[in-house]
Amino acid sequence: MMSTRRSSTYISLRWRLFVGLRRQIGLLMLLLHVVNMVGGQIRYSIPEEMKKGSVIGNVAQDLGLDLKRLRSGRARIVTGESIQYTELKTDKGILVVNERIDREQLCGDVTPCSFSFEVILENPMELHRITILIQDQNDNPPQVLYPVQTGGSLVAEMVPRSADVGYLVTKVVAVDVDCGQNAWLSYKLQKATDRALFEVGLQNGEIRTIRQVTDKDAVKQRLTVIVEDNGQPSRSATVIVNVAVADSFPEVLSEFTDFTHDKEYNDNLTFYLVLALAVVSFLFITCLVVIISVKIYRWRQSRILYHSNLPVIPYYPPRYSDTLGTGTLQHVYNYEVCRTTDSRKSDCKFGRAGSQNVLIMDPSSTGTMQRIQNEKSILDEPDSPLEVS
Repeated sequence: MMSTRRSSTYISLRWRLFVGLRRQIGLLMLLLHVVNMVGGQIRYSIPEEMKKGSVIGNVAQDLGLDLKRLRSGRARIVTGESIQYTELKTDKGILVVNERIDREQLCGDVTPCSFSFEVILENPMELHRITILIQDQNDNPPQVLYPVQTGGSLVAEMVPRSADVGYLVTKVVAVDVDCGQNAWLSYKLQKATDRALFEVGLQNGEIRTIRQVTDKDAVKQRLTVIVEDNGQPSRSATVIVNVAVADSFPEVLSEFTDFTHDKEYNDNLTFYLVLALAVVSFLFITCLVVIISVKIYRWRQSRILYHSNLPVIPYYPPRYSDTLGTGTLQHVYNYEVCRTTDSRKSDCKFGRAGSQNVLIMDPSSTGTMQRIQNEKSILDEPDSPLEVS
């Protein structure tokens, strides 16, 4: 009975040993197969922010593969990233950019920045590893951390009037998310209320006094510091530092409160001046356009009348009548004569023409007009037997 148990235990141990050895042989064979599948490795270096579709490299040429092999082996990219930054064009054997690559978003502060993926081919299976190294570009300006730029409140650094030469007023702190020489920063004093009083460290951004502070120095000091990086082309940021030269806080508070109000007043005044200038310019241009339009319209009307062949229709006053050339005068006076048995007591009604200026176009009517004028003079005489009513 004991021998039977021993033999069964011995058999089970041998079986376990056999299964374990078989597993080890299988893993070894798989490892050898994977080693045989790995055909080659390629490394490309490209700048960040390349446009979509830009060529990274010729994979078929660099791996020594035929285009027919890429198509028959159904070559494809396998990557563990959620975003596929590259694409393989099997018809041309080239690798192109599929998505915009931002080095700061991909790697952060890690340098060097790179990502890898595999190109797999089937029948027979091949595995090629490709590594893309991302070069940094100067695509980010410096960011000022201190002093904090606030829109509503006004922050000022206090400097006592007893400050000596080299007194540390404050320090401008800035960073650049780019890497390498693109992240090297330099500080320059662009504008200042008194440039002979302060200086800015070129490398560290420290603002110090360069002479003894006196009582004649203004309380309100305004410094404009520009921060530049070392990229090509360089990018910059501007920071404003307010400095109060005073020994007591109430003096600083009163001075900078007035400074804030003056600044707001100047900003409003500038806005209204610009607005008034724009309105006046608009009105002037509008009036000029209207005047020119009227002039052109009148000139065109005069040209149309000048070149037209329309007949001129004369105007006759209401008391004139046209006899169409049947009488002695073409235009005659209309009058009525009323008589009684006694000619001295006769009444005469004479209708005067609406206008005394008559243009005679027919020379044959001259005598008739003279006769009419003589009759008119007889009627106007006081001894005339006719009395005009």
